[in-house]
Amino acid sequence: PHAAYHTARLIKVFVVGLTLWATVYLALLGTLGFDNPITRMAGFFSGAALLTFGGAYAVLPYVYEASVNQYHWLSPGQMIDGLALGETTPGPLIMIVAFVGLVGGWQTDALAASLGPGHLFASAVLAASVATWFTFLPSFVFILAGGPLVEATRDDLRLTAPLTGITAAVVGVILNLALFFAFHVLWPTGFAGNFEWPAALIGTASVIALLR
Repeated sequence: PHAAYHTARLIKVFVVGLTLWATVYLALLGTLGFDNPITRMAGFFSGAALLTFGGAYAVLPYVYEASVNQYHWLSPGQMIDGLALGETTPGPLIMIVAFVGLVGGWQTDALAASLGPGHLFASAVLAASVATWFTFLPSFVFILAGGPLVEATRDDLRLTAPLTGITAAVVGVILNLALFFAFHVLWPTGFAGNFEWPAALIGTASVIALLR
């Protein structure tokens, strides 16, 4: 019964989620300003959370492009290091957003305008917390609001058939991410630079071990 769909419960979940999002975002906006890296992280990761229907593998190229090339919170090498760290630890890979926030907050000294320069640790911790909050809050709202709807339509082919197409699209996105990672790991300075043979050998050995 607790998983059954109720319109009142759906509205309640959305109202509570929106209130939690708006309260923290407006607090950041009022204390740090719109152009502060931490406030920008709040807006960016809220948008990134809306793209996570395919899991972390679907959204990570988007996070890489924005955090490295658009906002310059991290360098390409730091982002690849963070992705490697995320792959070797238990838990959801989307937690890489905490790493992005931590390093981005540290390198930009995000609280310098409010507290003065040198508050790197506080900047890093606050940025990591903000990145995590604004990534996971929308996801949990969708789970709590959409879970009963998904369960109610499980046997309806009119609704399950499109999900098959979405699954195929997500597979394509994951393949794109694999090629994206391969390029940045094997040619860290671009095709004109040196080829990383040790990384290629480790990757080949890993594929063989997985298939075996």
